[in-house]
Amino acid sequence: MMKLTQHDTNEVPRPRFGTAHVWVESPLQLLSAVETHAAGLLGTDIRIIPRHGMPLEATTEAMLRHAPAGVQFEPAARKPPQPKSTAERYVTGDAYSGKIQRALLAGVRAKEIVIIDDGMATLALIKQLISADPTPLVRARTKNSAARTAMGLAAWHRLRQLAREDRLLIVSALYVDLESRQRMADLGIKFAQHKFEWLATQPVAEKFTEPTLLIGSAMVADNLIHEQPYLQWIEEIAAEGPVAYFPHRRETPELLAKISTIDQVVLKEHTIPIEMRLRVLRPGQEIRALPSTVIPSLRLLLGPDSRFLYPQAVPDGWWTASTPIELREHLSSSLKV
Repeated sequence: MMKLTQHDTNEVPRPRFGTAHVWVESPLQLLSAVETHAAGLLGTDIRIIPRHGMPLEATTEAMLRHAPAGVQFEPAARKPPQPKSTAERYVTGDAYSGKIQRALLAGVRAKEIVIIDDGMATLALIKQLISADPTPLVRARTKNSAARTAMGLAAWHRLRQLAREDRLLIVSALYVDLESRQRMADLGIKFAQHKFEWLATQPVAEKFTEPTLLIGSAMVADNLIHEQPYLQWIEEIAAEGPVAYFPHRRETPELLAKISTIDQVVLKEHTIPIEMRLRVLRPGQEIRALPSTVIPSLRLLLGPDSRFLYPQAVPDGWWTASTPIELREHLSSSLKV
């Protein structure tokens, strides 16, 4: 059962009743929605609305077979639920989304706003929300206009207001230090942490035979690291034996075409979250990855086998000049979470 931190107490939450409208924009957010509902934090019935254009079909199909009672999957939509919806809870995995921020600023009627896990982005959000200095909630890897920055700043103030009204809950599988938790409690931010308890009860979706399982990174596509050293790193790993390569959903077809030509690399189709695909290892298998959310997530899921997870720090020469130091440090923090 999840632990819920509210104000100055740590207690197991009682199951909640009512309905929730859940807006998801990635496979991990979809998994997080089901985990949070399975823990009883979203009520008795939830409607999950995927964002149109996101690669969520495979994850939705996998969830349909085993989803806990009360989950209803809606057709993909271009906009999140209306702020004036009558659901008791308004749920999102991305507080940096402009669409979500507009909804929050329009005045969400729900009794509680729940921010479900989006990995390292959730940790960044917590750090910003507990900061004494107002901080625009905008993505660090993008260039933002003055208007977009202003809306992000307004969203920061709005979430802080919701916390004061006892209406903000943040849920994550990642570790949040005690000092940050105390600061959240002081501000009125409720926090719940899970360890993928629901997923751990589900049958293993796939099994792979390659000895090395390499998790692809979006950092090249996001222009955070250079392409050539990334390809060379993959070549060096593949020189040791067959590699199953799991692409990130943002990797470009052009980069994947180059990776597919590397000897002994088997490109796997992007389907469901890595947390669902690689939570069980065969004897002799290992996982390789650059800094990302999946590292702390897989440590939880693999248990003792997490010793076969080998994260690779990004060498200084890989970073592009446009990648801010703060973003480099934030991404690299996943290695020690």
